[in-house]
Amino acid sequence: MKQLRNNVIRAGLGALYFSGAHHLLRPLLSGVGAIFMLHHVRPAREGAFQPNRHLEVTPDFLRATLSHLRSRDIDIISMDELHERLVQGRFARRFAAFTLDDGYRDNFEFALPVLREFDAPLAVYVASDFAEGSGRLWWIALEAVIATADQIEVSIGNSALRLDTTTPAAKQVAFDRLHDWLRALPGEHDLKREIEALCLRYGVDMKALCRSLCLSWDGVKQLAADPLVTIGAHSISHCNLAKQSEEIAAQEMAESRARIERALERPVLHFAYPYGDREAAGMREFALAASAGFKTAVTTRPGMLFAENGRHMTALPRVSLNGNYQDARILPVLTSGAATAMWNGFRRFAAA
Repeated sequence: MKQLRNNVIRAGLGALYFSGAHHLLRPLLSGVGAIFMLHHVRPAREGAFQPNRHLEVTPDFLRATLSHLRSRDIDIISMDELHERLVQGRFARRFAAFTLDDGYRDNFEFALPVLREFDAPLAVYVASDFAEGSGRLWWIALEAVIATADQIEVSIGNSALRLDTTTPAAKQVAFDRLHDWLRALPGEHDLKREIEALCLRYGVDMKALCRSLCLSWDGVKQLAADPLVTIGAHSISHCNLAKQSEEIAAQEMAESRARIERALERPVLHFAYPYGDREAAGMREFALAASAGFKTAVTTRPGMLFAENGRHMTALPRVSLNGNYQDARILPVLTSGAATAMWNGFRRFAAA
C-alpha cells in the first residue's frame, strides 16, 4: 500500500513537471517562502530493504536543492530571520529555511559541509534523550530487527503472528504492518514495551543504535559552534505529544529546551514536534509551544509559507525533501508550491 502511494506521488510530481503546470501555478501557490524538512543527509546506502529511505537524502541532492534555490534568487535564511520576516511582513524577496530533525551525526558530517558551500543557515532540532545516548529510535530499531530475520513472531492484541521476512518485499510488508501497529498504540509505554520486546527477541541494542547514529552532547556543542547553525528542541523522548497528558506534553517541551540550554549555555527558541502530523500535533500542542516561549514551532504538515502563517508561528508547515523522490527535476515543482498544494487538495495550509 505504501509503495502504491509512493508511485502515485511520483506520478503526480512527474505530471506536474512534464505538463508545465507548476509554472502556471507558481504565482498562486508559491507563497512567500518555505521551510525544508530533512532528517539524514548521507551517501546512498546499498540494499533492497530500506524502509526508512524516505528519511534520508544524499549530499548531492541537498546540493542540487540549494543550487536550485540560488538560481531562483531565493534567500536562504535562519529560523530567527524567518520569524522576523513573517512577523514584520517583509516579503519583498522569497525565502527558504533548512531544518533537520532528531540530531544525527550525519548532519554534522555531510549536511553542514554542503550548506557551508552555499553559506546557508540550518536549524537542527535535538531530542535530548538522543543526545544522551538513551533514546529510542524505534523505527530504525524495527528496520534492524527485520533486516536480519527470516521470520518475525509477534503478538498483536490476542493474535500471535508469524510474519515472513525472507525477501526484501516480504520484509517491507512486515515493516509496514508493524510500523503502523506500533505508531497506533495508545501510549508511549505501550510502544516502549513492544519495541523493547522485539529488540530483545532478535538481538538489537537500541541504545547502541542511538549512540552510533545521533550526536552526543559534545557533538551537539561542536555543531552549534558553527555560526550557520541554530539548535532547536525536539522534545525529551521523541514521543507523540498529542497522546500525552497536557502536563507531560508541556514537560517534554520545557525540559528538552532546558537540557539543551544547559549544554550549550544559550537560549533555545525554536521547536519541532516529533512526528509532527495531525495525529501528533494540534491546537493544544501549538498553544503549549507558545506558552513555553518558543518563537517558532514546525510541524510535518506539508505546505508553503504565506503571510497568514505569521499569525500561527507555532504551527508552521514544511516541505519534505523525501528520499524516495531524489530527482532534481521535481525541485521546480516543490518550490512552485504545486506539490504541497496537490497533497492538500489545492488548499492553503491552515492551523487546525
